[in-house]
Amino acid sequence: MARSGPAGLFLVLALGVTSVALADDELRYPDGATTFKASCAVCHRPTGAGTPGLAPPVIVYPPRFVGTPDGRRQLAMTVLYGMYGDIVVDERHYNFKMPEFAQLDDATLATVLNHVIFDLGHAPADVQPLDAAAIAAERNTVVDGAAVRAHRNVAIEGLPQ
Repeated sequence: MARSGPAGLFLVLALGVTSVALADDELRYPDGATTFKASCAVCHRPTGAGTPGLAPPVIVYPPRFVGTPDGRRQLAMTVLYGMYGDIVVDERHYNFKMPEFAQLDDATLATVLNHVIFDLGHAPADVQPLDAAAIAAERNTVVDGAAVRAHRNVAIEGLPQ
């Protein structure tokens, strides 16, 4: 339910929402949006802004990760195998256990990631989207959520400043 007026503005500011939901006809990846709403939004919220004290925003790093090989690998590993342990996003600590979604097929995972990267995170249009082959390549190397978190540090170090 949308809120308007001062109370709604207060709610938006208090929660730190930094992303605005797009209308369905503005989405590049509507199938990814459907999967995100069904599987991810309960923790990361429909806008991808995260839930303070629970789940980090997904609009900060994924749009940046998609531009590097280690970052693209991180994205695929995270949705396949989940991630747990302490991480910092926008100077806030999260100690969250994200479940794995390896039961979903590679094309579905690529589409949901592209929804996060482009529709929610607003990555530049010239960035190459992920495809099912990128997910399949990581599916062949099974790791646990702690290893995914460790690789996240490698992916962050490789980001352009």
